[in-house]
Amino acid sequence: MQPSSARQSGNYWLTKTNFIPFEANLMSALLSDIAREKGIRYFLICFTDLFGVQRAKLVPAQAIDTMANGAGFAGFAAWLDMTPADPDVLAIPDPNSLFQLPWQPEVAWMPADLYTMDGQPVAQTPRLVLKRVLQQAQDLGYSVRTGVECEYFLLSPDGEQISDGRDRASKPCYDQQSLMRRFDVISQICNAMLELGWGAYQNDHEDANGQFEMNWMYADALVTADRHAFFKYMVKAIAEKHGYRATFMPKPFRNLTGNGCHTHISVWDNAGIANLFHDPQGELGLSTLAYEFIGGVLHSAEALCALTNPTVNSYKRLHAPVTASGATWSPNTVSYGGNNRTHAIRIPDSGRFELRLADGAANPYLLPAALIAVGLDGMAQKRDPGRRYDNNNYTHPLPPGTVKLLPTNLLDALRCLEGNTVLSQALGQDFVASYLKLKHQEWHDYSTFISSWELENTLDC
Repeated sequence: MQPSSARQSGNYWLTKTNFIPFEANLMSALLSDIAREKGIRYFLICFTDLFGVQRAKLVPAQAIDTMANGAGFAGFAAWLDMTPADPDVLAIPDPNSLFQLPWQPEVAWMPADLYTMDGQPVAQTPRLVLKRVLQQAQDLGYSVRTGVECEYFLLSPDGEQISDGRDRASKPCYDQQSLMRRFDVISQICNAMLELGWGAYQNDHEDANGQFEMNWMYADALVTADRHAFFKYMVKAIAEKHGYRATFMPKPFRNLTGNGCHTHISVWDNAGIANLFHDPQGELGLSTLAYEFIGGVLHSAEALCALTNPTVNSYKRLHAPVTASGATWSPNTVSYGGNNRTHAIRIPDSGRFELRLADGAANPYLLPAALIAVGLDGMAQKRDPGRRYDNNNYTHPLPPGTVKLLPTNLLDALRCLEGNTVLSQALGQDFVASYLKLKHQEWHDYSTFISSWELENTLDC
């Protein structure tokens, strides 16, 4: 029987009692009941580390009552700022975000938050960082809704080439033939989203050969972040079932458009009734508050890149030469426009805007956390975003010095984050310090790697 304290919404199970660490009796009973009722034999208790890698333990349903109190992980074994000498961390699963795998229904996936053995939250947990920022918004009277557009490639199993050798058009975006040749994969993913109650509404072949995008309805920011994390796992898992490899890598091919993760955002009152970004009398249907939010994003954009574009490869997408299709579809300036896809921010409709900066490597939790943090700063400081630019920034770029340029590499972005007090205060100084430490190590590893380009161009020096 389903407990009276719970209700089902799609595959989200919602309880009236909010879970806190070590008070899992209700949650354990609920999970046991769900397992019996839904035929679940295993639970994936999953957390996302600082580099966006999903870490999990597979727990049999017979043990979920015990493991719901926390599955133990060695933090150093993941991308967390810990050592082998540190005690284990406990991954406490969230029963409000349970997904039963549509393609493997005996398994359920749950995102988890990390706590120390004595019950203290681990400050560098990406999901807890997002919760921290959402609490800051709530304290100010705001709730935040987001939607994401996740682009990905379907590749051969070895990852060396796109999966469809016939997908060779110079302008492949929306190509019907190429889309339908991958119908088995796309439809299975879309059917899964429909079954999960996400409101999936369209799928298309994107601007690069072998690239696809799938869209579902926006929701509260934490709900979208959990769905985003699960979507990445689901796409990879279903692609493997069909003999392909899926990648969200920002720029896997030099001559093709990279993978973006365009993010739509709006701010509402705490009741979720009034969209505070919407003003029918405002320019392009946006309120003063929305433009102040945009001002905050532009003010901290260079530092924001360290989180929205978190890899060495990210900057090969942001500053790419013209691709085979004729455009990169990614920004390189700190600017905003109307319904114009050549700037970092696009205003496609009233009541919301789209951040086009982020790429497929962005952490599903740190992306919205950082975006909301700088936007809240913009609203608090009433930051002026400046004028809107409607030029084609690819063919008619703004004169030098008109707007700031985005960082050209990860190291520059990390240095911008180091000097940004807005993000360190909102996300937590301990989190930012840990993130910077690991990312600087990553940059050092990259800097010491001898690439094939170097061998080809400097071997005869």
